[in-house]
Amino acid sequence: MSQSKREQVVSHLRYIRQELREMHQGVQEDGLLPEAGEVRGVMAQMEALLELLEGKGSRKKDSDG
Repeated sequence: MSQSKREQVVSHLRYIRQELREMHQGVQEDGLLPEAGEVRGVMAQMEALLELLEGKGSRKKDSDG
C-alpha cells in the first residue's frame, strides 16, 4: 500500500473511531441512541474507506437496509 493511501486510510479510521466514541459516550452517559443521520454518516465514511482499500472509484449499494 502506498504511503499516501495508508495516510488516507489512517485518517478515515481516526474519524470513524472518534465518531463512534462520541456515539458510545452519549449512550453510556445519557442513555440516548445516536440520531439516524449520525449513524448514516459513519456508515458513509466506512463505505468510503472500503472503496479506498478496494481501489474502486465508486461502489454500487448492495442493499438499502
